[in-house]
Amino acid sequence: MRNLQDKEMVNDILSQTNSSISNYAKVITETSNQQLRQTLQQIRNGDEQFQYQLYQLADQKGWYKPASDATQQEISQVKQQLTSS
Repeated sequence: MRNLQDKEMVNDILSQTNSSISNYAKVITETSNQQLRQTLQQIRNGDEQFQYQLYQLADQKGWYKPASDATQQEISQVKQQLTSS
């Protein structure tokens, strides 16, 4: 039972941290004050390091299952969508 709770907590924290990192990136691009921008970048960098360490723990414990690899057809479709304007 505890293992399942740990897995759920880790996955929840990973999800929240990923969201936080995305939000920091958006705010950083909209910030003109250099000191505030640097502070936000430092916080984001710390969150990225934390997220990676937590990901490594989840991966080692078998709690993280990455998405399957894209097929060549899927890659070609995305590439075509991005290159045709």
